[in-house]
Amino acid sequence: MSLRNYINKIKPNFQEGGRLHAFRSVFDGFETFLYVPNDTAKSGTHIHDAIDSKRIMSMVVIALVPAMLFGMYNVGYQNYAAAGTLASASFLEIFCYGFLAVLPKILVSYIVGLGIEFIVAQWKGEEIQEGYLVSGIIIPLIIPVNCPLWMLALAVAFAVIFAKEIFGGTGMNIFNVAIAARMFLFFSYPSVMTGDTAWVATDSIFGLGNALPDGFTAATPLGEVAQGIVPQTSLCDMIYGFIPGSIGETSVIAIALGAILLLWTGIASWKTMLSVFVGGGLMAVLFQSLGMTEIRWYEHLLLGGFCFGAVFMATDPVTSARTESGKWVYGFLIGAIAVIVRVMNPGYPEGMMLAIFFGNMCAPLIDYCVVQRNITRRANRIK
Repeated sequence: MSLRNYINKIKPNFQEGGRLHAFRSVFDGFETFLYVPNDTAKSGTHIHDAIDSKRIMSMVVIALVPAMLFGMYNVGYQNYAAAGTLASASFLEIFCYGFLAVLPKILVSYIVGLGIEFIVAQWKGEEIQEGYLVSGIIIPLIIPVNCPLWMLALAVAFAVIFAKEIFGGTGMNIFNVAIAARMFLFFSYPSVMTGDTAWVATDSIFGLGNALPDGFTAATPLGEVAQGIVPQTSLCDMIYGFIPGSIGETSVIAIALGAILLLWTGIASWKTMLSVFVGGGLMAVLFQSLGMTEIRWYEHLLLGGFCFGAVFMATDPVTSARTESGKWVYGFLIGAIAVIVRVMNPGYPEGMMLAIFFGNMCAPLIDYCVVQRNITRRANRIK
């Protein structure tokens, strides 16, 4: 109550005529983040709910925590394993090293992204939108640990401005903001986002970790497949996530915990999520039967960013299909394209990034076709 009373006390300063009125958007953003808005509809019949979009976004962030925490541990695990000192390192040492390696990326993502949103909100005189609460944590989780901070800042700025604000802000963007940031990095700085030197941290931090030799390399399993090498990674490591890869994308178990929370709360669509795996699985079975892939079909679903993309990015309610039938088509399309890109183009061993991008692009058309089909069917029924 003391915090609520203090906010009520200083609120007049940020309202019309107050001496800090120019920062009304900033104040409103913090207030609505801390408390559910107390506004009441003035007219008409409305259905009221105790949760708003900021609470929904906060729930998605909570669902991302298991993947983030495991990603931090895996960053340390890969460093110590590469140096051959894993047996002598404690769990706390490994995790703290990964925490120190990942934390700056999360801070840069939020500082740059939210900073731009605050500036735009002040410039427009509008309230601060909440969408970047999720994008701000997803972006650091879908990049390699060796991505320089200045590149990350540049990618975040590009994504927020050109994939979001230019379309009108949260709820108006066509493409997923995190995907836009990753694509910017991938096509602008491909050597940082691909290859064998991007996935394992090579420097010690505050006395933790190991300084690895210059030019140290460690390929991801999908990178090995792209080179025509059959990866020797065990199925358990694929599921647990003890493999090189983007920070938050390696652990199927951690991602599954987040998926359970999103499905239990009804925030994510199970139709979209399931259809991504169905589309990817069927396409992987087809390629395996034709002898066109070096790995088994289910390994395509476990490796890379497939699970992470299916759970946290394909289900984005803003950029995905919104009709119930369209969700099946949209998800299937993403899963199928991801595996097609992986198998048919070794230059893009991941595939999920481009698949979600094309899915976002096709989502409005899919919804349009579903709606028109329903209109036509109802018109024929009346006749």
